[in-house]
Amino acid sequence: MKKLLIVSFAIALMGCNNAGKPVPQNSAAAPAANDRPQTAIAHSLENQTPSSAAPAGGKSRWTQSGDPIDTKKLDGAIAAAEVALRKSPNDAKAKKAAAEAYLERANALTGARQYASALGDYRRVVKYDPSNEEAKNWIDQIIGIYDSMGRESPNEGEEPPPLPFNK
Repeated sequence: MKKLLIVSFAIALMGCNNAGKPVPQNSAAAPAANDRPQTAIAHSLENQTPSSAAPAGGKSRWTQSGDPIDTKKLDGAIAAAEVALRKSPNDAKAKKAAAEAYLERANALTGARQYASALGDYRRVVKYDPSNEEAKNWIDQIIGIYDSMGRESPNEGEEPPPLPFNK
């Protein structure tokens, strides 16, 4: 009887080891193969390799990430607006046109999760249209995201260009 009890216990123990890990009650269903996870980490660290470890109490350096998108038309609109602005640097309409062109590309880059590049465009919007609240809010939000991750946001003028798009 004692041997039977020991053998039963051993079999039960082996069965428990092969049962796999329990699934927490609050876990979400696994996404389909074609679904992209929509989490803060997916929006901020995907496609990145850490550039350096954060020093004690400091922030690590920012890195560029996101999905490459075709910005050719947006880049053309920005180039045309910049040419008009160089011809008439004090023209309010030229400044407004440049701000709108940069805002359109910034919004597209934000949608593609290229936050570091979008940050530069939002800053240019505010340069040409200081009253643009949408751009100011996005600047604060992007910098806040970097801060919440313990990462350094790009300094003004150091923002990277959009990721290259290959058809």
